[in-house]
Amino acid sequence: MKQQKKQLRLGAFLQDVGHHIGAWRHPDAPLNAGMNLEHFKLLARRAEAAKFDMIFLGDQMTFQYGEDEHIGRTTRTVNFEPLTLLSALAMITEKIGLVATASTSYNEPFNVARKFASLDHISGGRSGWNVVTSWTLGEALNFNRDEVMEHGLRYQRAQEFVEVVQGLWDSWEDDALLNDKSTGHFFDPRKLHVLDHQGRFFKVRGPLNISRSVQGQPVLVQAGSSSDGQDLAARSAEVIFTAQRSLTDAQAFYRGVKEKMAAYGRHPDRLKIMPGVFPIIGESEAHAREKFEQLQSWVDPEIGWPVLARHLGGIDLSSYPVDGPLPELPLTQGNQSRQGLLVDFARRENLTIRQLYWHVTGTRGHWAIFGTAAQIADQLEERFTGGGADGFNIMAPWLPGGLLEFIDQVVPELRRRGLFRHEYAGATLRENLGLARPANRYADRAPGGAS
Repeated sequence: MKQQKKQLRLGAFLQDVGHHIGAWRHPDAPLNAGMNLEHFKLLARRAEAAKFDMIFLGDQMTFQYGEDEHIGRTTRTVNFEPLTLLSALAMITEKIGLVATASTSYNEPFNVARKFASLDHISGGRSGWNVVTSWTLGEALNFNRDEVMEHGLRYQRAQEFVEVVQGLWDSWEDDALLNDKSTGHFFDPRKLHVLDHQGRFFKVRGPLNISRSVQGQPVLVQAGSSSDGQDLAARSAEVIFTAQRSLTDAQAFYRGVKEKMAAYGRHPDRLKIMPGVFPIIGESEAHAREKFEQLQSWVDPEIGWPVLARHLGGIDLSSYPVDGPLPELPLTQGNQSRQGLLVDFARRENLTIRQLYWHVTGTRGHWAIFGTAAQIADQLEERFTGGGADGFNIMAPWLPGGLLEFIDQVVPELRRRGLFRHEYAGATLRENLGLARPANRYADRAPGGAS
């Protein structure tokens, strides 16, 4: 029997009007997209019709690019809270996964566990939690703090946070609810378990007041590529979103994270690595680059400073000569993996500060690819088959058009090559990603009352 060709996974990363900061000025971009439910319903339905594994919503609990006068020239200010939005989208979709960001820095484990378990029940088993450790000063100031928590400490808190959430998700065994009206037994007390966690950062008794979710546990997603982030992913994550610009870097990251998993007793197939990709499709590569330059022309040059500062971990370079080289920069407590990626890129390409901030306003440091649908598919296939990815998180430059072009032109090309599905494999996000349903940690213990 002929062995089926390995197929890649696809996510649609939905960012109001798209990932390019000038996208809101595109003639096809809807007004007030971040607060436009019909806009998100269209995107979710089209992504599901194309058999994408998931839609993904990032989140920051502050303005993304500061609060100076230039922020008025972007749309990164008003957006739905992601779990609320995904609950609405669950009602108009059936198979596509629903993944949202929730911070371990400014939440409590019980609330996060309950919300994502609720979404999993509401959607019939399609929820995923993107674990992040918030790193912006704006978020710290919104949550009773004067400064951002130290990088290593954030990840230590995050690891314990995830452990508590997973423990709470196992509060109820699968068959704990009896619903037996004749005997008057609603649930079996022997199959309810009290976590009683007491750790460095959290003290959480439990149990969770929502039954075990459809997937057993929602899918754990992690975004972040620093050393601490990779360790968190190797321990716990089932999907990781990351950013590498070259095939060599992608292969090294892929190999490194997968090898780390062995130390935690995990098989490499239990983690799907899905880097972000920023595709611009044209009738030719030159035409695609013309489309990109049009987007660039809609960016106020001054917004480049706060955008660059955000991705350099909060370092403001506006006092340096704009056409001079990138100065030596200290490692910050911010997004260290993105800071390192951009600094390395600027050094390697010999970019001026102006050239770097123009680059960041477009792609935010992610892998940008240009060309016809076949050329785009060539590049995705090379990275996928070359051991640099298990799939991709599609970051459409503008919405809805950029995503619809990918769906209408690139997805058929990937299918023609046998690289992407024609139908969903199952009904849950786990089934479609090829991830096992986790066993309840208490299920194989001898019954003896709530524990």
